[in-house]
Amino acid sequence: MPNDSLNDLLRVRLLVGYLGEINQFGWWKTSFYQPASQAFLEPVFPRTSHIAKYHGVAEAARLAHDESLSVGSYHLFRLPEELEHDLHMALAGDEGRSTQDEIIQTKDVALDMLRAIGTASKITADGPISLGAIDGVRTSGVIVRMAAIYASAYKRGIKAFPYLTRA
Repeated sequence: MPNDSLNDLLRVRLLVGYLGEINQFGWWKTSFYQPASQAFLEPVFPRTSHIAKYHGVAEAARLAHDESLSVGSYHLFRLPEELEHDLHMALAGDEGRSTQDEIIQTKDVALDMLRAIGTASKITADGPISLGAIDGVRTSGVIVRMAAIYASAYKRGIKAFPYLTRA
């Protein structure tokens, strides 16, 4: 996967994960990105607390998506293993922490960032939304559509779950 697409996918995952937390839009009951979580995570994960936050939120989001989608579906928080590995490595790299810090500021800033990524597409559906085959996740068009779906859902106070199917 080209680095730009991987970075865009990571940014969308971080934004959606943060915005879905209990203190933002409440799609899942975590608060890993709140300042108080740092005091809890830092002693256990002194050098990798940002990765622990990411995986905690990703797991909560994965469960929420899995409950709303068919078994075997792929979605932003359940991707093929190779892509999951690439995302983890991108976050663990030098740029990963700064990307996460840049994104996780306030609810409004994060929502504006998500909207900016999804500007090319205005999607207003709710519930499960098919984006085609999983092979499409490697294109920026699918990432843009995902961002637009989530941004619209957050703005309208509904839940939407874009998903991909096996080819």
